[in-house]
Amino acid sequence: MKSRASIKGHPIHPILVTFPIAFFTGTLVFDVLSILKDNASYRQTADYLELAGLIAAIIAAVPGVIDYFFTVPPASSAKKRATQHGLANVLLLLIFAAAYLLRVKASFSVVIGLESAGFILMGISGWLGGTLVYRNQIGVDPRYAGAGKWNEAYLKDQDKLIEAAVSGELQNDQMKLLHIDGKRIVLAKTAEGYVAFDDRCTHKGGSLAGGMMVCGTVQCPWHGSQFASQTGDVKAGPATKNIHTYETLVKDGKIYLSLSTV
Repeated sequence: MKSRASIKGHPIHPILVTFPIAFFTGTLVFDVLSILKDNASYRQTADYLELAGLIAAIIAAVPGVIDYFFTVPPASSAKKRATQHGLANVLLLLIFAAAYLLRVKASFSVVIGLESAGFILMGISGWLGGTLVYRNQIGVDPRYAGAGKWNEAYLKDQDKLIEAAVSGELQNDQMKLLHIDGKRIVLAKTAEGYVAFDDRCTHKGGSLAGGMMVCGTVQCPWHGSQFASQTGDVKAGPATKNIHTYETLVKDGKIYLSLSTV
């Protein structure tokens, strides 16, 4: 799914995390060098790097939090992984902060121990973050033939019919993600007309809006499950349960949606 914290489609969080990773790694390296070389200047360099790492980590966390709440699909395996990623980042930030505050007062071996633990945790967090991007495609803006630009809107449940789009807004096989009072629904146009269905693969909770629509079949971007967009029936696994579909109505050049499931 396209990141909500992005610049021209490029997610900001993966760009910014390179700075705390570099700073914290440099901190540990220069602290070790200060012991091996018995050189105070190395330790002073580590002081500056650790402070820079703490500041950079806080800045990088801002777009990360935005993506956690607004990009990662809820009730999905990616949400659980993103939670673990976030908690690991908070913990390693606290560890490096403790090491920074103890640099003068505590034994230097304690500081090195904390920084080593933080470095290992940073590797684990990075592994989780990489999985979120490369496997769960968080922050990935899909570009396939006919997909069009990422289309997303926040609407209110009006009890009966909800105005979801205007005629001509979507081309064939193009999708639009709708947030309706916390519920995520995909509106799409097929050769047979407009369809609407839940934005959640029944396998692992992947966002179908971030997948691909071809000839009325929507494919989950995570593991390739396919569903008939008109009926919600599973056409290919690993998913075994159908997705919910919703009624649509075209009237006076507008496309309306009813939240009553078909």
